[in-house]
Amino acid sequence: MYRRRPLLGTAALGLGTALLPVAGARAAPVRGGTLRFLVEQDPTTLVTIAHTAGPSTRISPKITEGLLTYDLNFTPRPALATQWAVTPDGLSYTFWLRRGVKWHDGEDFTAADVAHSFELLRQYHPRGRGTFASLAAVETPDPLTVILRLSKPAPYLLNALDASESPIVPRHVYEDTDPLTNRNASAPIGTGPFVFREWVKGSHVILERNPRYWDAPKPYLDRIVVRFIADQAARSAAFETGELDLGGGPPVPRSDLARLLALPQIGSERRGGEYNGGMTQLYFNYETPVLRDRRVREAIAHAIDTSRLLEVVFFGYGEVAPSAVSPRLVNFVDPSIRPHTFDPGRAGRLLDEAGFPRRGGGSRLTLRLYANPFNGQASGDFVKQALQRIGIAVDFQFFDFPTYIQKAYTGRAFDLTLESLSNTFDPTPGIQRVFWSKNFRIGLPFSNVSHYDNPEIDRLLEAAAVEPDPLRRRAIWFEFQRRIHEDVAAIHLIAPDDITVFNRRVHDQTTGVTGMNGNFADLWLES
Repeated sequence: MYRRRPLLGTAALGLGTALLPVAGARAAPVRGGTLRFLVEQDPTTLVTIAHTAGPSTRISPKITEGLLTYDLNFTPRPALATQWAVTPDGLSYTFWLRRGVKWHDGEDFTAADVAHSFELLRQYHPRGRGTFASLAAVETPDPLTVILRLSKPAPYLLNALDASESPIVPRHVYEDTDPLTNRNASAPIGTGPFVFREWVKGSHVILERNPRYWDAPKPYLDRIVVRFIADQAARSAAFETGELDLGGGPPVPRSDLARLLALPQIGSERRGGEYNGGMTQLYFNYETPVLRDRRVREAIAHAIDTSRLLEVVFFGYGEVAPSAVSPRLVNFVDPSIRPHTFDPGRAGRLLDEAGFPRRGGGSRLTLRLYANPFNGQASGDFVKQALQRIGIAVDFQFFDFPTYIQKAYTGRAFDLTLESLSNTFDPTPGIQRVFWSKNFRIGLPFSNVSHYDNPEIDRLLEAAAVEPDPLRRRAIWFEFQRRIHEDVAAIHLIAPDDITVFNRRVHDQTTGVTGMNGNFADLWLES
């Protein structure tokens, strides 16, 4: 016996945020034109079947699609699935698929593609091992029906089926291959509104209108040129001169935002980041012996003035985030968690106790620091200076995005890494991957980079993932946060504001909670 189940999104859970008014007057869409869309760093792949990196999640949903999409109220809307139903026990999900959908190479889209995609997500996706941990079987009784059978409830599952999080990819392209090296990773075939045409690494990606898209007359654009501009000053200049139309994140240095937003041709909005919930955190490598000593980790925490970091590096665009759970996830964050106090004196005493005295003004020890470039070099410089003040010498190494991914998640020759990770729409897919010991895997980006292994934390994470009662689940997440904070398992720093910047000739760029990770089928350009 099935019953239709509405999605419990941020509004229903008390997670909603006030929305800004839509930029520009409401008008009929105009067909045609080329959108110049900024993605700051070159991606490592163009499809998010096995990756969650920001550049990839910006591009992939224009080409690939998910079973569902979500509007600005977090309500589910049909995408490749037109209807869905959930059994009362939460252990069976049935999806009825859209008829007549074609892959960009002309092959038919069927339930077999969905089944194969879920298997890939469960095996290879950084969050998929947690998100789909309860997935026992995928049944395809006919070419347009998919049934997910779960061993335990997954209360967040209907929130996890957007293109950016759980893309559906063609089985005939991926079968018997490694999704990380499959040709589709660099020349993707999807069902989405735009067709891949070209990727010039370090320069751009070109996407063109899919003339056979199922949601005609969309898309309205003829073409999207995705430009990669790593230099921050060059990004600001490109928006100012009209060479770029749109970017998210924010796409320019926060120090430039006020000046750019004063220009008459430039607009901004803060909605559309609700699905991702970015956080800046400092993670320890527990393979470094000295960092297994809690006193050393606590000393590092007391050395960093998070309020000052927010002010001088993030220019106030965000908020201090002392918990492992983003303050934007108000239904799950424990408000009793407070930042570790900024206390260099206590930091020094803790290092003395741990056996690292400071003699003659020299260094107590040396640590190597990496930083995800989406945090910016200034964040790493700030942490380096903070640690130097308590006698920790820091070898800060800053790389472009693909190099950072390889060095942090495969090479692993770091002691500390300043990461920029999404908490997503729910802490199970967003946070479990970081602290769950079973999600440590060399080469898997945005997983358990610390190699953190704590059986009690594993128990809490696994319990929260299957607890259907919202209040009991919330209590489990509160206990998790308290234990992570007491252990100083990581240092949680800032929840940055997600700010989209656009030329005012751009309309309908944000139609759901995925924002710049949406498909841009509704986006149009004023003539």
